[in-house]
Amino acid sequence: MIRYHELSQHPSKFLAMTGSTVEEFQALLPHFQRRFEEYVATTTLDGKPRTRREYSDYKNSPLPTLEDKLLFILIYLKQETTQEVHATLFDMYQPDANTWIHLLHSLLNQTLADLGELPERDAKAVQPEEGDLEVYFHDGTERPIPRPTDPETQKQYYSGKKKQHTVKNIIVINASCKIRLLTPTCEGKKHDKKVADEAGYTLPEGSILVQDTGFQGFTIAGVRILQPKKKPRGKELTPAEKEDNRLISQIRIRVEHAIGGVKRYRMVKDKIRNWVKNFRDKVMETCCGLHNFRLNFRPWHYELLLV
Repeated sequence: MIRYHELSQHPSKFLAMTGSTVEEFQALLPHFQRRFEEYVATTTLDGKPRTRREYSDYKNSPLPTLEDKLLFILIYLKQETTQEVHATLFDMYQPDANTWIHLLHSLLNQTLADLGELPERDAKAVQPEEGDLEVYFHDGTERPIPRPTDPETQKQYYSGKKKQHTVKNIIVINASCKIRLLTPTCEGKKHDKKVADEAGYTLPEGSILVQDTGFQGFTIAGVRILQPKKKPRGKELTPAEKEDNRLISQIRIRVEHAIGGVKRYRMVKDKIRNWVKNFRDKVMETCCGLHNFRLNFRPWHYELLLV
């Protein structure tokens, strides 16, 4: 049985299991506790209005403390275990694990929203934060899903690029690799440029957007686009053009690092098995928020190649 007070004594194991250090966990805990207490004051764990007694953890509860509750959901997101396995890790039955997973995930998502760490989800302009360089990066990321049973849905979600069925999002990050915008989850076969066009997002006028050739032709009014030059058909790039492409790649790599930072949570890296409506979209949002929250404690530093 996993317990916070035992696991927290082993910092490297704690980080491997949750994706967070003990310090980051403790910084998140008070905000998560406030959200949990507000919820159980008016609502039961099953989502029904609370009418009689106040909430209290019963004797021998599998999640006796708030620390254990937060640990429970972080390990689920990081390890992407089946619910049966996750229930066994915390000494409970699978239906109880299912109830706790969806409740605690929702509360964790709301907690990250309270802290301002969730990315924007709609098409309104992304406003720069204080100290932001007005340089942005965007790229598409695909996540595998189980093969749909309906033939038409199979065709819709089959990604020839990944050779499997996937869903896709576009993320927009700033120069410090915080995710500022996450587009709605869509079918994996849709082209990156088409997803970006349909999202209709804007950026501050005068800023720079760095992208790869998958967004060929994508523009935003008042924003300078920086992308590698494609090799002309039947011709070669000049040495100067190849050098420019290498420099742009060195700058653009940070969006790949940001995607990797989100996908350290295996829930959005491995094949997601949870079928609850909108869970695929919401869990990606949560993992982006956890990535942003983590950068407050462990920021990434890059040599400034672009002004």
